[in-house]
Parts: sequence; structure tokens; C-alpha cells
Amino acid sequence: EEVFGPVAPLIPFKTEEEAIHLANDTNAGLAAYMFTKNIARSWRVSEALEYGLVGVNEGLISTEVAPFGGVKQSGLGREGSKYGMDDYLEIKYVCMGNLG
Repeated sequence: EEVFGPVAPLIPFKTEEEAIHLANDTNAGLAAYMFTKNIARSWRVSEALEYGLVGVNEGLISTEVAPFGGVKQSGLGREGSKYGMDDYLEIKYVCMGNLG
């Protein structure tokens, strides 16, 4: 079951890759948090984490102007922000050339 509340499990790891694997080895994916002073690591790990929200050096990541939603069994789609309407829209791409 997905824990829906503030939880701070501590699991030792030796490598960044191992930490990412441990974090992603779940069927839930609402929010993940990491703390680092290394900006390259923050981008690398944030992109590798399979979560809808990632907080880097920040514990309060929800805001009405940011998309809110998870992945895996934590849900699909986003609510809030300008992306909250995407599930209700059909996107069309039109490319025009040689008009003038």
C-alpha cells in the first residue's frame, strides 16, 4: 500500500545508481525528495526518479501554479496549473509552409 503521509525512511546505499534503483523499486510514485549540494547530481537524479513530483533541497513542493499528480499506481494526469486542463484537450499540430 502507498503510504499517504510524512514518512522519512532511512536506507543505506553505496552508489547513486543504487539509491535511484531503491527509490524507483515501488509501484507508487507521487512524490520523492532529495538533498544535495551538487547541482549536476540534482538534475541527474531528478530525471531518473520515477515520480510525479520531486523536491530537491525542499520539503514543501506543492503549489497551485505547479502540476500535481503521480505516476505508476499513484495516478495519471495532473491537476492544478496550466497543465491541469491537458487531460480534457485534444492537441493538434499544424505545420504550414509556402503561404506567401
